[in-house]
Amino acid sequence: MSFTLLSANIFEQIVSMLPSSFELGLITALTVLALFLSYSMLNVCDLSTDGCFTLGAVVGATVALSGHPYLSIFAAIIAGMLSGLITALLQTYLGVDSLLSGIIVNTALYSVNIAIMGNSSIVNLNKTETIFTKLKSLLKDSFLDSAYKIIIVFAAVALIILFLSFFLKTRLGLAIRATGNNPAMVKASSINPALTTIIGLCIANSFTGLSGCLMAQYQKSANIDIGSGILTVALASLLIGRSFMNKGKITKRAIGAVLGACIFRIVYSIALCFNMPASMLKLVSSIIVIIAVSGPYLQSKYPLFMRKLEVKGIKLPGVSKMAKGGEK
Repeated sequence: MSFTLLSANIFEQIVSMLPSSFELGLITALTVLALFLSYSMLNVCDLSTDGCFTLGAVVGATVALSGHPYLSIFAAIIAGMLSGLITALLQTYLGVDSLLSGIIVNTALYSVNIAIMGNSSIVNLNKTETIFTKLKSLLKDSFLDSAYKIIIVFAAVALIILFLSFFLKTRLGLAIRATGNNPAMVKASSINPALTTIIGLCIANSFTGLSGCLMAQYQKSANIDIGSGILTVALASLLIGRSFMNKGKITKRAIGAVLGACIFRIVYSIALCFNMPASMLKLVSSIIVIIAVSGPYLQSKYPLFMRKLEVKGIKLPGVSKMAKGGEK
């Protein structure tokens, strides 16, 4: 009986956390879409994501704190673009390895973010007007009164997906995709791969900056560790999304990335419902990444593993069926 009550209690907690998990998933999805552009399209693994996310958060929080909540969105986007510009310039014109350039920028942004916050480690927005409080005031006493948060984050994600769907079909967008596939061919086609890399990383990091800004205003605070581990979360979400929608049009694949972000947040919330210590949540993120990365590989090796068991005389349910399927 006690086990039944415990299960019911956990289920109620999970259901109650679903709305906030979905909202946080959509905010994180903007960073996932940034990786979708830089990692999947441009084939550049940008390790400055954590610092760029924090940069967008602290810039957005600081500008909102000065009384300009709408301007904070554009300020965070521009800050993200500048971060991407520096990362790209290190790669293209200074000959720094892409992984190393991301690490360098990420390290430098820690000091920059502290300086933007006035040598403090946190910015409090509890008594500050944000885009969320602005929309809440506009929707007061309407049937959408309680949906102001989801409206903002959903609109942001939808706009970014629409932008990617149209932009990646333009000549410049196709050049960026071609750079990721075959830089030598792009160069032979009189297209500057350095320029496409710079533009691609600037756009991708602008999404990350926007994501950080929305997260800070959603949580009503920004601290120096707000972006810690966001690269791991975004990468796991991107890989989870690939397992659902890996092929097809750009729009479909982008929606798959967003779906992956929401699934990751829901799994994360389930872990919280089991009273897991906060210090263990990073481990949960890492385990989810391992499952997302290794899952397709292990699935492809499963038929061979089952045939090896059969050769050794170990009989398991479905062995013969899997063996036959692998031989075809």
